[in-house]
Formats: sequence, structure tokens, C-alpha cells
Amino acid sequence: MLSLTTGLAPLVLAGLLGWTGAVKALSRSTAQQAPKTALARMLRSSERATKVLRATGAAELLIAAGLLAIPANPLPGAAAAVLGAGFLAYLGYGRAMAPESSCGCSASEDTPITWRAFARAAAVLVGGATAAVAQGSWWSTLSDRPAAGAALLAAAAAVLVALSADLDRWWLLPLRRTRLRVFGHPLLGTGDGSRVPVAASVELLESSLAWQAAAPVVRSALLDHWEEGGWRILQYSGVYGDQENARPVAVVFAVDATVGRDSGGDPLVRVSYVDADSGEAVAVDELGSVPSRKALPMAG
Repeated sequence: MLSLTTGLAPLVLAGLLGWTGAVKALSRSTAQQAPKTALARMLRSSERATKVLRATGAAELLIAAGLLAIPANPLPGAAAAVLGAGFLAYLGYGRAMAPESSCGCSASEDTPITWRAFARAAAVLVGGATAAVAQGSWWSTLSDRPAAGAALLAAAAAVLVALSADLDRWWLLPLRRTRLRVFGHPLLGTGDGSRVPVAASVELLESSLAWQAAAPVVRSALLDHWEEGGWRILQYSGVYGDQENARPVAVVFAVDATVGRDSGGDPLVRVSYVDADSGEAVAVDELGSVPSRKALPMAG
């Protein structure tokens, strides 16, 4: 198995570098994606980032050609290992400097730098080191063990696809849609009277008129929940009164525990306020002095 992996490493690596290199060097999307990359932040110029991406793509294509044509030569493999080490250093610096930016690894993905980008760069490093010490050619390895070689190539291709965020739309999104069709959405009611998840009750509550009316009082996220008599009780903390008269209060909502997003209509919600110090109910008219909460200004 080790000899098979070593023999086919140049072919697998050539496929990866050939694909990413062609996208960066030849695709029109390179110039469009360059401003979104961490490289543009590092170089302080989208134009310079585009040129570096295209030059990197050309280098990847050259290395891929060397891996395919002269697999027994250690030079292409060593160059790939150096390229992989450079990718890792760039990703580490880019993640620290601009974590919200994409890496530009294939010039067609605009997702932030994640562990998958690091794993793919590490694969280039390890694959290059393996290809540098490979003996013989990948075509002779395939001809000697065609079935095992085909299985190994298929597994390697699956791993590389899984590590490529820009290919998610071809396999991961359809897989998620299939899972939702088979198992249903986790926040949908079952329609048979069974309890829905707490997250579904919270989602319904926060879109209700009762929540809008109590919003000036509420000051926390969900603190506690329990069920009683077919109702799901959701507890939040809040403040009533103004300035020196402000008092802490527990805001308690009661939502039908069987209602889900597919039930239709506005959910039936009951709300009450309990003084946090005395434990006594607070009359609704005592909340009239609560000032409305001002919306934060949008950053322009």
C-alpha cells in the first residue's frame, strides 16, 4: 500500500495543482475574487494581488506538468513541497491578519479561511515530499495494480473535493437538501401533537406580537425553559421602571409546546412579569414608564 501511495502521489498532486493553477492563471474570476482575499489586504492592492495569484497559478501549472511528465525526478516534488509550505505560512498570516477574507486558493471561493484550506495546503506539502522520493512512474504503478490504483485515486479525489469549499455547491448542498427532505427540518412541527424543539418555540416567540410588546423590557437571551400543562415556558430577564426606579424582573412567556413553523397562523403566547426580588407578579400598567429601546445606528 505504501508503494502504491508513493507511486501515485505525483498524479494526485498534479491533478490538484493543475486544477487550482488553471483557475488562478486562466480564469476571469481571479480579478473579481482578488479584492476579497487576504492577499489583497497584505499587499494593500487588488491589482498586485491579482498578479500574484496569476503568477502562483502559472507556477502550479508548471509544477503539475513536471509531476506528470517526469515523476521520478525529485525536482517537481520538492517544488510542490516548498509551495505547500508557502501556502501554510500565507494562510496562517492571512487568518491572523484578515480572518474574514478568503484565501484565494482556487480564485473562485469567497469563504473565510478555515481548517479545510490549511488541510489542503498540508496535503500539497506532504504530497510534494512524497512525490520527491517516488521511484518509477505513476503510469507503471497503475499498469501493475490497476484496481487498487483506481480505488486509491477515487479516495484521494473524494478527500480533495471535501477540502475544497468552492465545490460544496456540487455535493455538500445537495446532500444537505436530501437530508432535509428525508428527515425533515429540525425546527418544523411534526403535525401529530408531539413536542417541537425548544429552538422552534423560541423562533416562533421572537416573531410574535407578544414578543414585540415585551421587547422594551427584555434584557437577555433565553435563560430557562420547562413544560407545564401543554405549555412551554420560556424565561428571560428584564428591567422595568426608569433610571433610579428601575427594578429587575423575570419575563415569562408561555407558548403552545406543540406548535411549529408549519402550524400556520400566529402562535398563542401568554406573557407575565415577575419581580426578581420579591417574586410577586408585576401589573402590566406598571410597565408603562419603560422607555422604548433605541435602535443602534448602522455603520456607513
